[in-house]
Amino acid sequence: MTAEGLSGDGFRGPDISVRDEWLDYNGHVTDSAYAVICALGNEALLDHLGVGADYFARTGCSTFTVESHLRYLAEVGHDATLSTVSVLVAADAKRLRMHTRVRYGDSEVLTGEYLFLHVDRSTSRVTPFPPDRAAVISAVLDEHAAVPRPPHLGLGVTTPAPE
Repeated sequence: MTAEGLSGDGFRGPDISVRDEWLDYNGHVTDSAYAVICALGNEALLDHLGVGADYFARTGCSTFTVESHLRYLAEVGHDATLSTVSVLVAADAKRLRMHTRVRYGDSEVLTGEYLFLHVDRSTSRVTPFPPDRAAVISAVLDEHAAVPRPPHLGLGVTTPAPE
């Protein structure tokens, strides 16, 4: 793992070494492991926002993933080390929208777009972020405003146009 933090293209999450148990019979990372890898990048940004595991332990509130869209762009095999960069794309009082890119060297191998809701676990209801977290979220959203948005953002699954 490397140091995490803000970079020019978003929030740099952990570097992740591919585990043998993540490989399928083709010798490359499985769909489910790609989701785990992307989630590790997301969790790093949630921690940076102060709404990760420590926040849940302290407040009883958490973020729930309610929608995701993964794009599998290239195969990754044994002994690869992957990097993650996440961008807070949008946020409001109760929601976060995030885009995460996973790279192997200079190649982008996976992207993920996510929608999170802020949930009070004691009531199982969606609730606004408290003012201190809302301020941090707003500041990071402002920092990430200058990061270019990829053309696939917000499109979901589509059928390619005929050639």
